[in-house]
Amino acid sequence: MGLFALLCACIALQGTHPWLVWVRAFAEAGTVGAIADWYATVALFRHPFGLPVPHTAIIPRNQQRIAARFGEFVEVNFLKPEVIVARLREHNAAKAIALWATDRANSNAVVDALADSLPAWLDEIDDADVERFLDLSVVPELRTFDVSRVGGTLLRLCIELEKHQPLLEHGLRVFEKWLTSHVDLIAAKFSEASKFTPAMLDTYIVGRFVNGVVALLHEAIERPDHELRRQFGDAIEQLIVRLRTSSIHRRYGRLLLRDCLRHVRRRGYHRVLLRYVRTRVAADLNGKRSLLRNLAAGTLISVGKRVAGAPALQHKLNEWWLEVAYQLVIRYRHPLSTLISEVVNGWSAREVSRRIEAEIGHDLQFIRVNGALVGGIAGVLLHAITML
Repeated sequence: MGLFALLCACIALQGTHPWLVWVRAFAEAGTVGAIADWYATVALFRHPFGLPVPHTAIIPRNQQRIAARFGEFVEVNFLKPEVIVARLREHNAAKAIALWATDRANSNAVVDALADSLPAWLDEIDDADVERFLDLSVVPELRTFDVSRVGGTLLRLCIELEKHQPLLEHGLRVFEKWLTSHVDLIAAKFSEASKFTPAMLDTYIVGRFVNGVVALLHEAIERPDHELRRQFGDAIEQLIVRLRTSSIHRRYGRLLLRDCLRHVRRRGYHRVLLRYVRTRVAADLNGKRSLLRNLAAGTLISVGKRVAGAPALQHKLNEWWLEVAYQLVIRYRHPLSTLISEVVNGWSAREVSRRIEAEIGHDLQFIRVNGALVGGIAGVLLHAITML
């Protein structure tokens, strides 16, 4: 508008001021240049003055083609697996993550995020799914479990660690306690078996018998080399051999395990187990000193320190991560480009034009200004050439 006003002023005053011919040449060419650039920029986004002039509203009219080409452009130039992997390879992601995890605050943040969601995940587990998992995965393995051999192995471990002697001592003390608290019952049973002896004699005999047994028990408890201890060890050794080799014990173990599985299924212990896990996990996570939180955070810190100090391990983790990234890009590059095309194509033509014009509107204004200046300068040069 300023150039057009200048042009009008030059036309009006040129008769009295001949030198304005040069300004007029600038104003005329600049006005034409500004109008031409305005028309060109407007024609990209809409019809000038709403008139359906051919080859205008280029962006709205070619929206589908632009959307398809834009998605293809992103896929070919930005979603190339080699390009992405090459950029990712510049960074030691394993070391960076490991160092980040060694910070207690960061590890606690990760654990808190997972812990806050864990009770909800457990609540989403269906009882029927747990029962089906146990029936398909756990129960078949347990049916082939050799209880007898495992029992023999555990007993062998107890002997090697010398844990069977404390068990014997505990049993002897329990037996002593039972004897001393049931003397009257033993005397009564003895009297029933010995009908021809006086009751006082029965009581005396039983008392002497109990005292002798108690003294024997004390000797066995106090003396590590007592004969009773040796006999107990020999009996366990014999039992271990039978548990490991006897087909009778093996069959009995399988029958016992089968009965236990039937009892567990009949009682619905899968529901009890799931309920117990939910309750214990929720109670621990909501406590002031959560064992699960501390254990998980400590594990993250320990793993982070281990990885941060092992370059070879970092290399392996980075190679694994890059391979995963490579495969993900190959698998999803085309769906991503298709998604971009669909999103752009789903916009209304007016919306597409408005968004693009809003993003580059400032530059469009400078294009018009530059067009006016370039046109004006060209007009002055042409007038000078004409005069020459």
